[in-house]
Amino acid sequence: MSTTTSTAPEPAPTTAGWPTLLRRLEFVAHPAQAGAAFALLALGVVTWLPALAAMAYGLQRWRVEGDSACFTRTLRAFPRYWRTLWPHGLASTAAAGVLAANVVHLLGRPEPWTFVVLAAQVGIAAVLAVHHVALAAEAGRAPGGTVRSWSTGALALGFGSPARGTALLGAVVSAALLSLVVPLGPLLFGPSVPVLLALSFADPRRHTP
Repeated sequence: MSTTTSTAPEPAPTTAGWPTLLRRLEFVAHPAQAGAAFALLALGVVTWLPALAAMAYGLQRWRVEGDSACFTRTLRAFPRYWRTLWPHGLASTAAAGVLAANVVHLLGRPEPWTFVVLAAQVGIAAVLAVHHVALAAEAGRAPGGTVRSWSTGALALGFGSPARGTALLGAVVSAALLSLVVPLGPLLFGPSVPVLLALSFADPRRHTP
C-alpha cells in the first residue's frame, strides 16, 4: 500500500512592500536632485537666492503634482526667479559677507564684550537663514507673485510661530550636519530639506480640519 504525501506550495514572495519602499526613496532622490540643481545654479555666488527659489518651485511641483523632474524643473524656473530676485540676492550676499567678516574679526579679539557682539552676529545670521528659506518656499508656491508678497508671506511663515521658526532653523543646521555622512550631502540636502519642510508648513492642507 503506497502513501503519497502532499506538500503545500510555498507562498510566492510578496511585493506589497515595494510601493512603500519606493515612496520612501522618493524623499531621498527628489530632494537630492533638486539640491544638485541648486548647487549648480549657485556657482554664480549672487545667484544662490534665485536658485533657492527655483529649487523650491521644483520641489513644490513634485509635492503637489507628483512631477519627479525636480532637477530640470529647477533649471527651467531659474531665469524667471533671477529676473525678480537678483537685487534681493545681491543685497543678501553682501549682508552675509559682512556677517562672516565680523565673526572672523571678533573671534580673534580677547575682550569680554566680543562674546555679546559675536552672539548677536550669530543671531542675525539665524534670522536671515530662516527668512530666506521661508522666502524661497513662498516664491516656489506662488511663482507669479512679487518680492513684496513673497517677503510678507515669508515673515508669517518663518516668524509667525516660534515653534515653526525653531523647526526651520533646526532643519537648516541639522540637514547640513547630518548629511555630512553622504558624499556631497551638505550640497544636496543642506538647502533642499529645510525648503521642503517650509513648503510643508506653508501647505494649506495642513490647516484644513
